[in-house]
Amino acid sequence: MPIISFASSKGGAGKTTSAIILATELAQGTDVTLIDADPAARLSRWSKLSELPDRINVITSEGERAIQDEISQAAARTTFVLIDLEGSASRLTSFAISESDLVIVPTGDEQQDADEAIETLAQIAMESRARRREIPSAVLFARTNAAVKSKLEKHINAELRAATRVFETELHRRTAFSSLHNAGGGLRQLDPSEVNGIDKAIVNAQAFAAEVVDILEETRHASVA
Repeated sequence: MPIISFASSKGGAGKTTSAIILATELAQGTDVTLIDADPAARLSRWSKLSELPDRINVITSEGERAIQDEISQAAARTTFVLIDLEGSASRLTSFAISESDLVIVPTGDEQQDADEAIETLAQIAMESRARRREIPSAVLFARTNAAVKSKLEKHINAELRAATRVFETELHRRTAFSSLHNAGGGLRQLDPSEVNGIDKAIVNAQAFAAEVVDILEETRHASVA
């Protein structure tokens, strides 16, 4: 069963939000376990705000000694396992990345964000060498402008896309996405009378989830070939 980690050495990059969006979209058709492995525990907090969407289970990790067993047990029960990792390098982060079928690295359109994304990709490359297997990864632009980008944002975006694998889909800065941290649940559980742009957010989330599945299929076929 696919194991997907969300990693970034920079706080506020959008790891937790991206994990929630992906989990709630995948759960429209299958079972998903979310593992909160970040001491900030934002994922665990979200899970307690309202009733969880059907087919989603959330686990708060007990730490580096437990994470590999937690991943293994979750993979035996559900189709997808998503892990929200802490922002700093640690043995727990190393263990989770080494178990992953895909590592998603959220980043913004600012230079500091891009620099941190490159640092995280370097950590993933080190884990790949240590484990003697390629650990697939891709950068996800999150919290970006849905309308016009500045010249600097366009430049940073293009430079990163030229340097590494980047999702075609960007998770834009949307009220519906940020509202998940206040209301809990998924996009479809938000109240349209209180939150604007839910439909556009769902379309954005669906495109992201579809691209994740495509990348997983691509990497699976590549490993078999």
